[in-house]
Amino acid sequence: MIFGLTEDLTFPPPYLANADGLLAVGGDLSVDRLLVAYQQGIFPWYTEDDPILWWSPDPRLILEPKEFHLSKRLARIIRQGVFTVSFDTAFRQVMEACAAPRAGQELGTWIVPEMIEAYVKLHEAGYAHSVECRQEGKLVGGLYGVALGRIFFGESMFSRVSNSSKVAFAHLMKFLLKKDFHLIDCQMKTDHLISLGAKEIPGHEFSFALEEYVDLPSLKGSWTEL
Repeated sequence: MIFGLTEDLTFPPPYLANADGLLAVGGDLSVDRLLVAYQQGIFPWYTEDDPILWWSPDPRLILEPKEFHLSKRLARIIRQGVFTVSFDTAFRQVMEACAAPRAGQELGTWIVPEMIEAYVKLHEAGYAHSVECRQEGKLVGGLYGVALGRIFFGESMFSRVSNSSKVAFAHLMKFLLKKDFHLIDCQMKTDHLISLGAKEIPGHEFSFALEEYVDLPSLKGSWTEL
């Protein structure tokens, strides 16, 4: 069963999602609704021809910052200083780069213009953040996500130069560990994230983690100077 949302900022319990993780349809992408969704482990994901679709997959792919696997090769690239990394200096540009068509991608992007505008507002409200990776001053890689409590909800990453998104991810892991974040929600399983230390956990375990960590004080505001 797929639930239809109303103007009321409430969602059905995530455990009622379909086998593929689809929970609800409709609503809007207001800052308030997005915050309510993420607090319950629910996120929007849809293409331009779809209505707004809300998901809560089970099992859930997560990564604990202390479990991040930094390969010797990636550590060497970071030491070489090939890239410069920053936080929250080009949020919209990172989202637009994540939305750009990729080689071998058959379906349209889920980062539709409506999503970009919604998450830019979430960024301006201090909850959404980006990590930028530059080479010779040009944006060549990065990622973005949402931070609530001591959980970072990863959304998407891009790479125009080999290893640039991995370098951005490694810097994010170091930052989150320093700031006492307990969990990164990676949402869907990919071999790439598994290779970096991510693992799948049952949906009920993810719900327990949300209850424990999402209501802790949020690191709200720009991360540029932190």
